[in-house]
Amino acid sequence: MPRADNIFELPADLPVPRDDGACDHLSGLRLPALALPSTRDRDIDLSQLHGTTVVYIYPRTGRPDQALPAGWNAIPGARGCTPQSCAYRDHFMELRALGVANLFGLSTQDSNYQREAAERLHLPFELLSDEHLDFADALRLPTFEVDGMTLIRRITLIVCDGMIVKNFYPVFPPDKDAAAVLDWLS
Repeated sequence: MPRADNIFELPADLPVPRDDGACDHLSGLRLPALALPSTRDRDIDLSQLHGTTVVYIYPRTGRPDQALPAGWNAIPGARGCTPQSCAYRDHFMELRALGVANLFGLSTQDSNYQREAAERLHLPFELLSDEHLDFADALRLPTFEVDGMTLIRRITLIVCDGMIVKNFYPVFPPDKDAAAVLDWLS
């Protein structure tokens, strides 16, 4: 059944997430050596990448033919994964021009689910799956529960040669995240 809402737009009345300090420990941390499956059928170990890498972490991408999880719009920071991904798609070349060697989205959805989203949204970068929460657990990332799923809260990491040099948390509104990263890199 098609959704009645527009997955490309954010409702005006979304609750704003508050900074609870759950990501204060991330700056200066080395990424764990973990292979994460990507939407291009390869494993990516973010700790081994050279140069500047941007990883935007989001709860889950919705589909036009599926209902939202129960109470989704009332969860601060949950709504907006599709607009966030589209903003990174639209700013991809600008990020590259500012020296971003690698750009990835990351969620707990499996690669098959993510592959559909990457194709539908025409993303020029890979999405990574942390389906088993290995990456989230290793970095002690904040999560939340909804409809029996454990999802990662929205965070963006700027990584240089495997070390986190900056994190954006909480990210709100999600469709402005790519612009905030561009501003910081400038």
